[in-house]
Amino acid sequence: MNERSFIFAVPMPQPPQESIPDRRTQILNAAMICFAKRGFHQTSMHDISAEAGISVGLIYRYFENKEAVISAMADRHKREINEVLERARQAPTLLESLEILFTAHCCENSPKVQSAFVVDLYAEASRNPQVANLVRDVLGTAMEGVTELIAQSPEAGRASHNLTPSELAELIFAVARGMLMYDTLQPQEMTEGERRARQLEVTRRLWRLLFTAETEPAYA
Repeated sequence: MNERSFIFAVPMPQPPQESIPDRRTQILNAAMICFAKRGFHQTSMHDISAEAGISVGLIYRYFENKEAVISAMADRHKREINEVLERARQAPTLLESLEILFTAHCCENSPKVQSAFVVDLYAEASRNPQVANLVRDVLGTAMEGVTELIAQSPEAGRASHNLTPSELAELIFAVARGMLMYDTLQPQEMTEGERRARQLEVTRRLWRLLFTAETEPAYA
């Protein structure tokens, strides 16, 4: 979905028999860290290679150019979204499905890095039509999945409003993206548990607003 990874540095000896998936993952992870720290335009291929600990030349063995790296990031993120959506589909209630969706990034090794990357990604999408298309494609996958979850849920039909599943999905995404941006302002020392608790609190407030009928007791 974006330029999460770009690696460049002093050429280093290539370790023998390294698996392609592992090396590609290493490059993409390093790129995300660099973009989160410096932004897309300020990050060089040398920054990425230094972060990954491999040579620039080795990166080109796996990615033809910067655009190819961005495209690979988009593909990977779509796969991750589909995995989270599948877990959400297995949840017994819509509330629990939303809790899974809202807290998925809290399980990352560096959730704040991911949040910072996504914020910069949106900024880049406003300037770069190619990146904008990639972001729209990824968001489309996520929106379709959440809309389907809501449409198939009996809880949504009991709410007091007349919003459609797609309109509800738009509101949910607006809140989720806002929380993700807010996450970049939180203290670095926040623990995974504290992040998760904050996300769950917001999710349950949103649930009460969108899916609890006026005659029903609010979910605590």
